[in-house]
Amino acid sequence: MTAKAAGTAGTSGSAGAAEADGTDDDWRGWREATADALYGPAGFYRRPEGPAGHFRTSVHASPLFAGAVARLLCRVDEALGRPASLAFVDMAAGRGELVTGVLAALPADVAARTRAYAVEVAGRPDGLDRRIAWSAEPPRGVTGLLFANEWLDNVPVDVAEVDADGVARRVLVRGDGTERLGELVGGADAEWLARWWPLPGREGLRAEIGLPRDTAWASAVSTLGRGLAVAADYAHTRDARPPFGTLTGFREGRETAPVPDGTCDITAHVALDACATAGGADGAGLGGTRSGTDGTGRAAAGAVRGSGRTERVPACTPPARGCSPSAPPCAPSASWAHALRSRSPPPTRRRTCAPSRAPPRPPS
Repeated sequence: MTAKAAGTAGTSGSAGAAEADGTDDDWRGWREATADALYGPAGFYRRPEGPAGHFRTSVHASPLFAGAVARLLCRVDEALGRPASLAFVDMAAGRGELVTGVLAALPADVAARTRAYAVEVAGRPDGLDRRIAWSAEPPRGVTGLLFANEWLDNVPVDVAEVDADGVARRVLVRGDGTERLGELVGGADAEWLARWWPLPGREGLRAEIGLPRDTAWASAVSTLGRGLAVAADYAHTRDARPPFGTLTGFREGRETAPVPDGTCDITAHVALDACATAGGADGAGLGGTRSGTDGTGRAAAGAVRGSGRTERVPACTPPARGCSPSAPPCAPSASWAHALRSRSPPPTRRRTCAPSRAPPRPPS
């Protein structure tokens, strides 16, 4: 649900009134506003309660998810020839729930060789296992598994909307969530839209410009010396983009209007096919992509570093954010061992789990 759908002012029709209520300095693109609201000094992801105080992902729902990731790490370890130092890098680690669970689930001989890294902008939690290194950036040149569970949907992006003349313009927003249309979308952002999310010239259609996510994923993949990078997230593909975008917020377990004031999560589904292509075209010798999801809204992208392959694989599951606590989480199930050893693509299998329900939307 967008800010406009939730009843806040937005679009070109209300631009004059919105401008009367504030100066030009009050208006920013959604990317800049979201970055401050989520990751600034008083940002949402720096709040003491952490993300788990507002929503549940597969990581929080059950230890089964960490166990499944640990088994994947063991497969990567075997495919890499059991290196003396095996890295597990947890992107957007929250308060370290996943990396802690993975270490606990590993066999003793693998755990003894594993170097665990939690990548998170918030400070290191008190009492965290001393084996876990904590930093704002992933380590470079490591060998092992980089795992990004619901990270990319929180990489801030700008929003484009088609105006009355059929032209895509950048959506500007104030701190209270009020929107208006700004400048024309141009340059690299316009090129990204043309390739990955073409907007027909019908007024009101919207898109989230995913170029920063492509860059972020390619950068994450490049930090691996050898191994596997996996991203699992809410996603859509070029042949089925949502016509009005997916920008939304979460606060205290409920979906809400996205307001960039630091009090709620701000998220948008990921054009994961674009990310997968970017991850395979970063100059690392990775190449080739395969698109396709299982139709549930969650998907995974995998990048095999050092094998000459990037593959996009089907994922799981009904949305895990806000899902029923009783629903078992999904487990990574694609076997990557063959791809890590050779240049042929890995087999893929659907990941399945029991359906769960997201919380109902508040009245618009």
